[in-house]
Amino acid sequence: MAAAGNAFLLAFPALFSIVNPPGGAFIFNEVTSDLTHPDRARLAGKVGLYSALVLLGALWGGAYILNFFGISIAALRIAGGLFVALRAWDLLSAPERQEARKQQQAESGGRAAEDIAFFPLTLPFTTGPGSISVAVALGSERPSSGVGGAGGLLGFFLGVTAAALAIAACVWIAYRSADRLSDVIGASTRRTISRLTAFLLLCIGTQITLTGIEDMVASILLHPTSAP
Repeated sequence: MAAAGNAFLLAFPALFSIVNPPGGAFIFNEVTSDLTHPDRARLAGKVGLYSALVLLGALWGGAYILNFFGISIAALRIAGGLFVALRAWDLLSAPERQEARKQQQAESGGRAAEDIAFFPLTLPFTTGPGSISVAVALGSERPSSGVGGAGGLLGFFLGVTAAALAIAACVWIAYRSADRLSDVIGASTRRTISRLTAFLLLCIGTQITLTGIEDMVASILLHPTSAP
């Protein structure tokens, strides 16, 4: 249980900061502005379910997929961090234009919940490449069988699985309440929160990129003959 608790405390804050359910709720509210509250609630449930599947897939099988294609964790972190940072910069520079573009993309996919629940609301707006890269990086940090034995490995996967499910529950709750929350705080406050969220996301993306660069440099220094 201690291993599971430690894994949960490691995974939940990392996933929450990059998925950012409260910030995503404002985008969800804009995209689904013409739906009724019951329709929004059903759509939020679908997005929460799909988000759980995406995160669990990245946590459980992402590292094996990277190994199959010969992609290092450092490369994943650099690419994912750059993507997150660029997306955050776009949001920070012109959040109103970005929200309008997202709403237009969602409208092109149809208004039925079944049409937009997975794309674009789950991918890429809720659990996009940045979230997937963080989940894959977390999954790659699983203990080996010699560290803590099978119990440590089982506890790790229980902890990160619980974290992914908790994030999906947060997405469901935040999106389900998005319309009411937006009405309470008002448009000006919503724009301010969006900008602050974008700035924090920019910092997160920069940190992920720097961590990937540090890992790459450390690998080159440890294995200089493998460097190009």
